[in-house]
Amino acid sequence: MITSTANAQVKELIKLMKKSRAREEAGVFIAEGPRMVNELRNDPVWRKRIEKICLSESYAGRHERELPDLQRAGRTEILSDPVFAHVSDTKTPQGILAVVRRKEYRMEQILGVDASCPHVIVLDNLQDPGNLGTIFRTAEAAGVTGIILGRECVDIYNPKVVRSTMGAVLRVPFLYTDDLTGTIGELKQAGIKVYAAHLKGRDAYDQEDYKTGCAFLIGNEGNGLRDEVAECADRYVLIPMLGRAESLNAAVAASVLMFEVSRQRRNYDIE
Repeated sequence: MITSTANAQVKELIKLMKKSRAREEAGVFIAEGPRMVNELRNDPVWRKRIEKICLSESYAGRHERELPDLQRAGRTEILSDPVFAHVSDTKTPQGILAVVRRKEYRMEQILGVDASCPHVIVLDNLQDPGNLGTIFRTAEAAGVTGIILGRECVDIYNPKVVRSTMGAVLRVPFLYTDDLTGTIGELKQAGIKVYAAHLKGRDAYDQEDYKTGCAFLIGNEGNGLRDEVAECADRYVLIPMLGRAESLNAAVAASVLMFEVSRQRRNYDIE
């Protein structure tokens, strides 16, 4: 059992928790909490990507029957409760975390199995971890085929983002791009119509037809889409609002758009 915060493994875990560059260089991310670790263990593909599982002393004591399977899933380390709390990214540590090798995706996977009808979200400089996590959760629920992120977006492997996706990060294909406008151009070349919720939009979002391939551009929480990104859209759409609200939270706006696509396609299938 590791009982010192000066231990080399503990220092490495803290580095991976706090620094995106360290995670990128190592090609890993940290999934904390029993829900995430269990999802990893129960998925044949992700189970093979578990490099190490760390348990607090008290968690290991309470879940002694699980230990053999945890040990089969990956190398296990037991940390004293104070050391685990020191490593944890949460105020109330749940006693288990896993270090996991990343999975890389290609554009073909972003477009989905049925490439004739992709449903893509494109994020420009999104910064809030909670917003990104919510978008991933909603994207999975709404049938989004993939998410494209500009390099300036918050790191999807930020531990706060990973937790807030509630496991969707394991199932929704995504990729970062250094050339967001160029990547949007690739979507358009693939026959995907690109929309942006924008103040210059003339038609309400629910007046468009999303039953063929479509992508939505979602901008920064405070500043919206950069001009050069917004100009890539084929159409600007409005989300009509009552009251005095001038805009919606980025994740809320994205959710409204994603579920309109889901509604249209579901009703079309029924017909």
